[in-house]
Amino acid sequence: MRIVLFLALAAGLQAPAAHLILVEQHPTPVITIRSAGAEGMKYGFEGGRVVKVGRTYHLFASEMAGDPVWVRMRFGHWRSDDRLHWTRVSTIFESSGEFEGKDPRAALWSPLPVYDEAERRWNLFYVAYQAAPNTATQFRMNHNGRIWRAVSTVGGEEGIGGPYRDAGIILQPGPESQPWEGLQGTDSFFPYRVGDTWYALYGSANTEKLPIEHWRVGLASAPALAGPWRRHPDLNPAPIEAVFIENPIVTRLRDGRYLAVYDHNKDPDAIGYSVSADGIHWPPGQSLVLQPTPGKWSAEIRTPLGLVPEEDGTFTVFYTGFEQKADWTRLMESKPVNTFAVGFVRVRLGS
Repeated sequence: MRIVLFLALAAGLQAPAAHLILVEQHPTPVITIRSAGAEGMKYGFEGGRVVKVGRTYHLFASEMAGDPVWVRMRFGHWRSDDRLHWTRVSTIFESSGEFEGKDPRAALWSPLPVYDEAERRWNLFYVAYQAAPNTATQFRMNHNGRIWRAVSTVGGEEGIGGPYRDAGIILQPGPESQPWEGLQGTDSFFPYRVGDTWYALYGSANTEKLPIEHWRVGLASAPALAGPWRRHPDLNPAPIEAVFIENPIVTRLRDGRYLAVYDHNKDPDAIGYSVSADGIHWPPGQSLVLQPTPGKWSAEIRTPLGLVPEEDGTFTVFYTGFEQKADWTRLMESKPVNTFAVGFVRVRLGS
């Protein structure tokens, strides 16, 4: 397979197609606002990432702790040895919840741990927003997003739990922003290695005008996780999804290809994924249904939390979802009526 892949790349061709196949769906959520450790959390869980260190799963989650919804946030670190029973370990960071557009860290989102093997240290990338009430013409609840990098003060893989200290902003709106990037600023950021270079898929949305037309992603690169990061106008926006894509997380496969899983809006029971031959050029995405009927626990799947490789060659995909049907009008008005939980499935790679 590696020889075939090399020849395809050398010839400028796409690598052989790959598909994710659902193996098993766990029929109930494994973390909810009713779980031990979630006491006092009002709305539940959204984007983040699960990684496996040894035999232990570590979840870093965006926790919607209180009002205003999507603004009063905290990052929770949870752990499990069996995917079913979870213990909340700590709060990594907490937002201010300020809601007048003044605080650049009013809302914190999408904590994504990435291990730097060269430095033998965990990095945590996340988004910090200003926040204000929406207007009749603009979505301002989360805007001017900036990507922060934090590093664990404990070295080695065992340092995944931190504590984490902020090391600065590595990507933000400014003169280098591209025309497709909107008022939301940078709404997600996930780095991964291609050879000796770090690449990242980063997102933005055109929230300066309602109804919002696009949530898209583009490519940035840097010589090290600390940066400096530069955007790639010749490749952006990436053609994975034309209208809506959020929070892509990339995994390098055993055959050298790269697979990104992400949130899309094509099917409430599905996530999106795209397979790249080189980690730089990303083809249009595909959909994978995680909740076949019967067996649904979520009225609408939201965000996949990455691929977790397992010893038998399968992957575990944890994801968040609405526990009841979404009322987007009430959500836009900061008046939610449902909660978000975490579930999982097992998948395998097919051709």
